[in-house]
Amino acid sequence: MSGHSKWASIKHKKAAVDAKRGKLFNRHARLIEVAAREGGPDMNTNIRLRTAVQGARDANMPNDKIDKAIAKGSGKVKGVTYESVVYEAYGPDGVALIIDVLTDNKNRTVGEIRNILQKHAGHLGEGGSVAWNFTQKGIITIPVEGNEEDRILEVVLEAGAEDLKTEGESFEITTEPKDFGSVREALNTAGIDVNHAEVTRVPGTTVQLEEKNARKVLRLMDTLDDQDDVQNVSANFDISDEIMEALKDEE
Repeated sequence: MSGHSKWASIKHKKAAVDAKRGKLFNRHARLIEVAAREGGPDMNTNIRLRTAVQGARDANMPNDKIDKAIAKGSGKVKGVTYESVVYEAYGPDGVALIIDVLTDNKNRTVGEIRNILQKHAGHLGEGGSVAWNFTQKGIITIPVEGNEEDRILEVVLEAGAEDLKTEGESFEITTEPKDFGSVREALNTAGIDVNHAEVTRVPGTTVQLEEKNARKVLRLMDTLDDQDDVQNVSANFDISDEIMEALKDEE
């Protein structure tokens, strides 16, 4: 099972817990604020904002919080100014990581990320050290149960999707970033429920992990994801179904 697919599945399960803590809504609010600041508050012309708002709605973020985030981003309401930073890093067994953050204090954030990596047998890399291995793609997952592959394929290909494949208990749809919003909207219009949807970085080559390092890498991914400024973590690991089952039994 590929790293981005497995991690998307784990994040979907974590979402309910994160929402209870308010962390999930804070994350979406930052994405909305930055999108509104950089492209304006009109979702009809700002595709990035429309995508960010759709993600917030998928997470059941209240409309008043969405509106407040747009207002902050467009300067109508005063608030903290966040900036996007991308860190490249390595984890156990040489797994490549790209860590996307939105922060109001880069010095604080890089110190916290460096500390997390060091505690989990990882370290920061130089700019460009791992980015070459990743391509940005829209990834949307849909549960296999209750859905017909032919119907989903018809909907998403017409909307501009690149590919659809089965990953465990989910269908995984791949799009170009520019087509992500239209495919997501087509699924919504067709009444097809989505498990997880995001524009992320997909690796060209992967590292196959044995059980020991698989446990370490997933623990690192989880800890990075819990850091307040981290928006997304992309990685190039692979974990076999047998090892995933063994790790699942430990939960």
